[in-house]
Amino acid sequence: MEELIKQSVTRAMSYAEYNLLFKQLVTEGRTTGEPSSEKINYTKLNFSRSKRLDKTIKLSEGQRQCFQEINEKQTWLVITEPWCGDAAQSLPFFNKIAENSEKIELKIVLRDENPELIDAFLTKGSRSIPKLIILDKNYHLIDYWGPRSKAATQVVDAYIQEHGAIDDQLKTDLQVWYNKDKGNAILQEMMFCEMRSETI
Repeated sequence: MEELIKQSVTRAMSYAEYNLLFKQLVTEGRTTGEPSSEKINYTKLNFSRSKRLDKTIKLSEGQRQCFQEINEKQTWLVITEPWCGDAAQSLPFFNKIAENSEKIELKIVLRDENPELIDAFLTKGSRSIPKLIILDKNYHLIDYWGPRSKAATQVVDAYIQEHGAIDDQLKTDLQVWYNKDKGNAILQEMMFCEMRSETI
């Protein structure tokens, strides 16, 4: 596992490099992985949402202080794809956190190019993304998170229980929820991860 993670970090992109790829895909009308018109459309939509969040996210003083007080270097390795709606809502927050901490380096890999890595971090047997892997300076696992916050997961689980499947209405409902939550659930869970890391 440790060697797999090290190799994945070596191959990973920075957030800036990921956004350049994102922009190129949108400009060329393409996406990553197995292409489909739906994934291409989501890639374009997600790029717009991500850029808006990049411009509007502001951490509170308490949140900034929490992440600035991290003592040892960490790597936050995210497994994702540009067409993933949940990733568009979380990656900008991970980046904002990393920008506010000298100890956090954010790195990104594509799920479909790293099957062994995502298979080591399955969610109920599925390759759900995004998946954030928090590593210490020696690439030992501190914690992991994803594909969405517990609060967002409750929205999804309740809908599936009532309607039996993930569909376009759920995706719309989840987007409305994300807009109202404004990333608070993600930030609270990231702060909890950091408090846990102090005791490991």
